[in-house]
Amino acid sequence: MARTNIDRIAPLTILLSLLVGVNLVFCFPDGAPVDACVKPRPNQPYHGQARPQPRETNPYTITASSAEYGPGSQITVTIEGAAFKGFFIQARDARTDNWIGSWAQTPNTNTHAECSAVTHADPRDKQHATLIWNAPHDARGRVYFTGTVLKDYGTFWSDWRLPENPPARFGK
Repeated sequence: MARTNIDRIAPLTILLSLLVGVNLVFCFPDGAPVDACVKPRPNQPYHGQARPQPRETNPYTITASSAEYGPGSQITVTIEGAAFKGFFIQARDARTDNWIGSWAQTPNTNTHAECSAVTHADPRDKQHATLIWNAPHDARGRVYFTGTVLKDYGTFWSDWRLPENPPARFGK
């Protein structure tokens, strides 16, 4: 029996559809790209039509050990709560709003020194993340943390800002 063009194209179409679907499910499994710092909606993922969830529905607690820093000091930022897939957090100077400091490389994180950001480095569910921010060696002042926590590809909370008075806390 002779094969038609449709018979030849159908398997290729199925294969391409599967590859596109897999790509959508596993986009950025190793964290947000550095351009997340400077997009028109900074600190928010660009996941199709998905938009941030209302702040009052946030199931996570994000805590910073301090909002004040001195030369070379460290501040611990934690994320806790329901299982989540990822995060993207920036440190900003409370006075100038500029990116400031750097993040320590901790297990399962990637850092973006260009914009003082830290993101997840694996696609597994997490219940907790402990992140270490390093203050500049030649300054003191106040810092705030802002970003996104992703429950899954289409469900995330963005644009939160930890209060500037310790202990800083946002969520639940």
